[in-house]
Formats: sequence, C-alpha cells, structure tokens
Amino acid sequence: MDFLAGCMGGAAGVLVGHPFDTVKVRLQVQSVDKPLYRGTIHCFQSIIHQESMLGLYKGIGSPMMGLTFINAIVFGVQGNAMRMLGKDTPMNQFLAGAAAGTIQCVICCPMELAKTRMQMQGTGEKKSSTRKLYKNSLDCLARIYQREGIRGVNRGMVTTLIRETPGFGVYFLAYDLLTRSLGCEPEDPYIIPKLLFAGGMSGIASWLSTYPVDVIKSRLQADGVGGKFQYSSIMDCTRKSIKREGWRVFTRGLTSTLLRAFPVNATTFATVTLFLMYMRPDEGTKDCETSPASPAHHSTLQQQAQPSSL
Repeated sequence: MDFLAGCMGGAAGVLVGHPFDTVKVRLQVQSVDKPLYRGTIHCFQSIIHQESMLGLYKGIGSPMMGLTFINAIVFGVQGNAMRMLGKDTPMNQFLAGAAAGTIQCVICCPMELAKTRMQMQGTGEKKSSTRKLYKNSLDCLARIYQREGIRGVNRGMVTTLIRETPGFGVYFLAYDLLTRSLGCEPEDPYIIPKLLFAGGMSGIASWLSTYPVDVIKSRLQADGVGGKFQYSSIMDCTRKSIKREGWRVFTRGLTSTLLRAFPVNATTFATVTLFLMYMRPDEGTKDCETSPASPAHHSTLQQQAQPSSL
C-alpha cells in the first residue's frame, strides 16, 4: 500500500513539476551566443507560443515510466540501509539516502537522458513543424542505443551519480532535521502542513547542494543532438562552459528549478497522505504521521519528495 501511494505521489509530482523542468533544461543548454530565451518567464511564454502547452510536457513519458522502478529501488535500499545502520539519526538518514540515490542512478540516468533529448526536440520551432527525430521516450533510447551502444544510453552516468548520491543524502538529512524541529507529532492538527513544508524545503536544500553538477549533466546529455558533439568529458564540458559563460553558468535555470522544487514535493506529500487516509481510514493518518524519530515515518514519506526522481 505504501509503495502504491509512493508511486501515485511521485506521478502527481511529475505532472506538477515537469513544465518547470522543461524550462530548466532549455535554459541550461541554450547557446550563449544566440540565446533563445531571456529568462524563466520568457522561456515559458516562448514554449507555449511556439509549441503550445504540450511543449512544456515534452519528455514526460520517460520520468513517468521510470517512476515505479525508481521508487521501488529507493524504498528497498533506504529501508534496508536504515535497518542495517540501526539507529534513526540525522547522519544515518544521510547515509541511507545517499545509498538509495547511488543505486537508483541505474534507471535514473537513461530516463533523464531520454527526457532531456525529448525536451530539446523542436526547440524554437512552430507547433506545425513535422520535424521529429524521436517519436517518444522509448524510441529515443532505442535510437541512441543503435547509434552509440550501451555507452550512449548511459551518457551522463558519472555526473548523475555525483548529483544523486549527495542530493538524496541532503534531502533525507534536511527532512529529518525539519520534522524534528517542527515537532511533527501524531496528535498535532497541523501535521500535514508541517510535513508538506518540511518536504518542500528539503527539496530546495537538495537542489541547491548539487545544482552546478546538474547543469553539466544536462549539457552532456543534450550534447550530440543533431549529430554534433561539443564535449569530450566532464572536465571538458566544465572548462568550456566556464570559459564562455563564466561562473554564472552554474545558475542557469536555477529559478525554475527552485520554483518547481517546493510544489512538487508538497504535491507528492499531499498525494501520499490523502491516498493512505482514503485507502486505510483507520490507519492511513497514523502511518503518515508517525513520530519523526520513527524509521517508518521516513521510509514512507521522505523518499516520495526527492527532486531528481522526482
């Protein structure tokens, strides 16, 4: 039941947050010499005007398909890691989250590669344009595999690991500290708003801690679209990006990412909580509102609001 609730919560988070993610990716990888967008708002307006509202949801199939598997991995790894570590402490939450983040990269990396390629498809083109390299996310991965093999499908794996491992750890740590400090007790009438606030702020903290790596990851995964490769490695991408755009390159798309982080995590928590309360009227609230010192509390809720799976 908790697993199903997590999947539904994650799906709701993807639906709410994907338009912001599309804007983030477009801003991260656009040419500095001939930029198409002046900022977050202009990017939103341009995509809607040129590609319709559906343009904001390009590539959503990939995160939707990978959602179940990622949640399954995160649930299993984080829960088992907490049992192995024994005590429910902030540091153990960080370590368990980092372990979960590391292992789920096996699915997360190809999923985000397809998402990024789909999001970049048709950039700046009118809706009526018939030029489409990929039909859907699966077709995208299949074509990449045909051209570049298994290495191409896993393009950006190292940067994904560098981002997800500490990102998940920071998220679990921040959520643990916030729920403890807010005093999330079962009898508290404001338990749900507190959990939503904790999840949203933890998501923001997680993104801030690893965002520069995400910029490089997006550029590496978008590299090669159209058959032209610009970067030979992570360091090459980093050097060229800094040389051409300065250190501000690492904040490209940050506004849309932070705008996305809070509502995505809030939506995820609300969906999980309401689903459990509806399916198990006598137990749902209790399950969602366990004491913050309880491993079950974190196993059920924390993993739903992570921003990169999310």
